[in-house]
Amino acid sequence: MEYSKQAHAVYYIRYHIVVSTKYRRKILKGGISEYFKKSVRQIENHHPDIRVIEVNTDLDHFHMIMEIPPKYKVCDVIAKVKANTGRRMREKFINLNKVYWGSEGIWSIGYFVSTVGLNEEVIRKYIENQGKEDSGQAKLVL
Repeated sequence: MEYSKQAHAVYYIRYHIVVSTKYRRKILKGGISEYFKKSVRQIENHHPDIRVIEVNTDLDHFHMIMEIPPKYKVCDVIAKVKANTGRRMREKFINLNKVYWGSEGIWSIGYFVSTVGLNEEVIRKYIENQGKEDSGQAKLVL
């Protein structure tokens, strides 16, 4: 277990985050999915203390494990990720503007977040297997 440090804090805080596409549209396939994965890691360029540990997609949602320092609100970090990736994806893939015409973003308003405790490896394997055909390997067992 690797601990991170700030000026007055030592922490190990990781979050499992799930966000679905607006209207659960199945847009995260092929090049769009790969571009999203690259794009989500850009947050580390602007906030080096925020780390994307793992990220993967299914057709209509994404999962990721992020390390977010205690000085940031989780909801603000998720909002930045959703806004920046959505904007970049709509600029890169013009067809998304047709799918989401008259709409501000491609992500649903809500999200799921939980802290990752001692079962991080189980959750990490679950995320790695997103989008693969389920033959029993992607079941989350706690």
